[in-house]
Amino acid sequence: MWEAIARFVLKFRLLLLVILAAATAFMGYHASKVQMSYEFSRAIPTDNPKYITYQAFRKKFGEDGNLLVIGIQTKKLFEKDIFNDYISLNNEIKKIPGIEQILSIPFSINLIKKDSSEKLNAVPIFANHYNDQALLDSNRQTFFSLPFYRGLLYSAPDDAYMMGININKNVLNSSQRNIVVDAITKAGNAFGEKNKLEMHYSGLPLIRTNMATKVATQTKWFLFGSVLLSAFILLIFFRSISTMIVSLTVVVIGVVFSLGTMDLFGYKITILNALIPPLIVVIGIPNCIYFLNKYHTAFKETRDKKTALFEMIRRMGIVTLFCNIAAAIGFGVFALTSSAVLKEFGAVAGINIMLLFFISVMLIPPALSYMPEPKTRHMNYLTNKWLTSLLDKLEIWALNHKATIYTVTLVVVGISVAGIFRLRSEGFIADDLPKTDPIYEDLKFFETNFKGVMPLEIVVDTKRKNGLRSNLLQTFQKIDSLSNYIASKPDMARPLSIVEGLKFVRQAYYNGDSTNYGLPNQFDIAFIAPYVSAKADTNNKKSILGKLINSFMDSTKQQTRISVNMADVGSARLPGILSDVQKKSTELFDSAKYNIQFTGSSVTFLEGSTFIINGLEQSIIWAFLLIAVCMLYLFRSLRILLCSLIPNVIPLVITAGVMGWVGVPLKPSTVLVFSIALGIAIDITIRFLVNYKQEMVHDKTNVKQTVINTIHTTGISIIYTSLVLIAGFVIFCFSGFGGIKALGWLTSLTLVMATLTNLIFLPALLISMSRSEKGSGK
Repeated sequence: MWEAIARFVLKFRLLLLVILAAATAFMGYHASKVQMSYEFSRAIPTDNPKYITYQAFRKKFGEDGNLLVIGIQTKKLFEKDIFNDYISLNNEIKKIPGIEQILSIPFSINLIKKDSSEKLNAVPIFANHYNDQALLDSNRQTFFSLPFYRGLLYSAPDDAYMMGININKNVLNSSQRNIVVDAITKAGNAFGEKNKLEMHYSGLPLIRTNMATKVATQTKWFLFGSVLLSAFILLIFFRSISTMIVSLTVVVIGVVFSLGTMDLFGYKITILNALIPPLIVVIGIPNCIYFLNKYHTAFKETRDKKTALFEMIRRMGIVTLFCNIAAAIGFGVFALTSSAVLKEFGAVAGINIMLLFFISVMLIPPALSYMPEPKTRHMNYLTNKWLTSLLDKLEIWALNHKATIYTVTLVVVGISVAGIFRLRSEGFIADDLPKTDPIYEDLKFFETNFKGVMPLEIVVDTKRKNGLRSNLLQTFQKIDSLSNYIASKPDMARPLSIVEGLKFVRQAYYNGDSTNYGLPNQFDIAFIAPYVSAKADTNNKKSILGKLINSFMDSTKQQTRISVNMADVGSARLPGILSDVQKKSTELFDSAKYNIQFTGSSVTFLEGSTFIINGLEQSIIWAFLLIAVCMLYLFRSLRILLCSLIPNVIPLVITAGVMGWVGVPLKPSTVLVFSIALGIAIDITIRFLVNYKQEMVHDKTNVKQTVINTIHTTGISIIYTSLVLIAGFVIFCFSGFGGIKALGWLTSLTLVMATLTNLIFLPALLISMSRSEKGSGK
C-alpha cells in the first residue's frame, strides 16, 4: 500500500502543494478570527450537582467571585491629607466603567434611629473632604464604635485596611476586564506612591485576570522560542537552510491549522489550549527529522534522489502515521472527559497532531523533489563519530549486560514505586504562581490580616416559602451560632449575613451603643421590629436594610446566605474544614426543617480540581489501552506488544516516583503530563520496533544482528528527535507558572527516561524474549 502512496505523492506533488496552500489559506482565515476567552473555564460538567447548586445560588443571590480588594497597612490613614487622598481614590475607582459597588471606609454608613417615623436612616460616617483634623478624628471614633465593620474593612491590631470593589460580571467575562483591573491598580498605585504606602491587591478577578494575561504572554514567547530553538537544532543537524525552512514550514502550517480548528469548532483561546501551538511545534519537528533522516540514508545508499524519496515515503510513512496516532491518542483522550476545558484541549490537540502527518507527507516529499540533491555536508551527521561511538556502546550493553540492565531497572523502579506512595493530591487557587510574585504575596497579606479573600457561600434553606419568617429568632440564633463557630477557625473570616445586619440595627436602636451589637432577643424584638419592616425596606431598594435583605435573602423568604471569606487552604485541607463546618451545621439545624448547602468559588474549585484529576487519571488508562490496541494492530504480535509497552511504563513510573520524592503534588497541571508523555514517548518505541520488523525481513533467525542493525539505523534519528523534544519542553521550564513549569521539566524527564529505556532496555528485552535466543540456550 505504501508503495502506491509513495508513487501517488511523487506523481501529483504539485497538486498536493496547491491543495495544501489552499487549505492553509482557508485555515489561516479562520485562525485570524479566533478570539481570547475571558470567561472562567468550567472545570466540572454542567450536570454535576455542585455546579447545579452553584448556578442556582448565582441566580438567586448574584455573583460571588467578582470582588477585587485593595489593602494597605499604616497608622497614618486617618491623617487629614492621606485620608482626603483615600477618599479621592474611592471616588476615582467608583467612576471606572464596570464598577458596581465599593465597600470601603470612606463610603461606610451609620444607622441613625428616627423615632418619629420608626425608621432607620443610613447616614454617611465620613465627609467628602476634610479641612479639620478634629472632625475627622470624631468621625473615625464613630466608625470604630461599629463592630459591623471590624474584620470586614479593618483589622485593628495590625492597622490594616481593606476596600472591596464589585465588578460587573459581564465586564469580567470580556476583554474589558483587563482595562478595568488595570485602571483600578493604576489609581491605587498612584495613591500609594504619593503617600509612600505599599498597596496590596487580591481577589478572584485580579488573580484570574493577571494569570490569564501572563500565561497568554508567556505562551507567545514559548511559541517563538520553540520555533527559534527548532530552527537552530535543525541547522546544526542538517547544515542546510532550505531543509530548515521546509521543516519550519511544516510546523508553522500546523500552528495555523490548530488556531483555525479552534475557530471552526467555536472555541476560544483559553489558558490550557493556548499551549497547543508551541506543542504542535515541538511534536511536528520530529516528523521532519525522521523523514529527512530516512531520505538522507536512502540517498547515501542509492545516490538517486527519486529512489531516496520513494524509500522515505515507503519506509517512514507507516511509522510516522502510527507515531502521530499514538501522540494524538495521548492528547485526544482528554476529549473523553466531561470537563469542557479538557474536551476542547483534547479535541483540538488530537485532531491537529493527526493533521501534522498529512501536512508532512504533502509538503516534505514534494518540496525535497524540487530541491537540489543533498550534499555530503548535509549527511555528515549520519557518520557522526560521537554518536557512532555511543551507539556501539549501547549495542555492547544490550548484548552483553542484560542482567545488569534488568537489575538497575528493577532497583530504579522499586525506588520510584516507593516515591509513588509519597504522592499527595493537592492544589491551590493560586499555587501556579511563584512565591515571589506580587499577586501571591498580596494574597498572603490578606490571609494574614483578614483571613483570606476566597469566597465560600452557605445557603440555609427552610424548605418552604416564608420559612425565614416563622421561628425567626430561633433560625437567626442558629445562623449566629454557626457564624461564631466559623469565625473561630484560623483560616475563615467572620461571616457576613443578615444576622450581622440585625445586630447593626439593634445597636442603632440603642443609640449606637456598641455593647448592644447583638441579635435582638424576645424582649426587644417587638420594639425593633418596626425599624426592620421587610415591607418598607424591600420596597425601597436604596435603603441599607433593603439592600441587605435583597442580598442575603431570596424573594420568597425561603433561603438566606452566609458569606464567608477564607484563605486559599488548598484542596487537601479544604474538605476537612468544610466537613467540620458541615458537622456543626448538622448539630444546629434540624435536617427535617432545614437544608444546608455549601457552594461558592471555593467549593467549585475543590470539585473542579478533584474532577479534573480523576478525569486525567481515567484518560491515562484510556490512552494506554488505545495505544496498546494500535501496537497490536501494527505488529500483530503479543510478544512485540509486551516489548513495546514495558519500556514506556517504566518512564512514567520513574516520573511519578520523582514527583513523590521531590514533593510535587498531583494536581491538574501535573497529572496532565502522563498522558502527553505517554503519547509522545511511544513514538520512539514505534520507530524502533517498525525498523526492527523491517530489518527482520532480511534475516528472521538472527535476532541479535537484527537488533544491532536497528540500533544503528534508527538510533541516530531517535537521539536527534529526543533532543528536539526534550529541548522543546525544557523551554516551558522558564515559565513563571508552576503548572507550565511542571509540564516542562516532568515531560522532559519522562522523555529522557523513555529514550534510555528504548535504546538500552528494549533491545535487551527483544533479545531475551526472542525464540531464537531461547532456542540457542543463551
